[in-house]
Amino acid sequence: MKKLMLVLPLRVLAGVETTVKKEEMAGLNYGPKPTRWREEIKSYLDIRLANPKEATVEYRSEPKQLYQRDTVLRDSQYGWATCVWVNEKKDGKFAGPYPMTFFMRDDKIVAVNGGPDESSFVASRYAREQCAQLTP
Repeated sequence: MKKLMLVLPLRVLAGVETTVKKEEMAGLNYGPKPTRWREEIKSYLDIRLANPKEATVEYRSEPKQLYQRDTVLRDSQYGWATCVWVNEKKDGKFAGPYPMTFFMRDDKIVAVNGGPDESSFVASRYAREQCAQLTP
């Protein structure tokens, strides 16, 4: 029974549609492109990573307008988004990089997918998909 309970949510997750239509984005106010986005992300990570000074943070994209559709598992989000890959040390060794997506409006972080606060399969999937959209 436990196996069935694990498989069913994974099937539901696999069917989540994340493609956004232009009509869904119409009328949203993204505000001006952030100017202090790197500083904001660094501040966010500094208080969440176990050892931020030893972590490597790779900013893979400049901020771009991005809309995240509302789903059963995630609320809709929009803003200037950027993709960041983080590799932090655990037990003295780098654990391997993971993606994060940061949404910003008015130079403030309004939403994050992935990272130390939410290391779930869903958060990681959103971050990977969004990073693929944001990077050239």
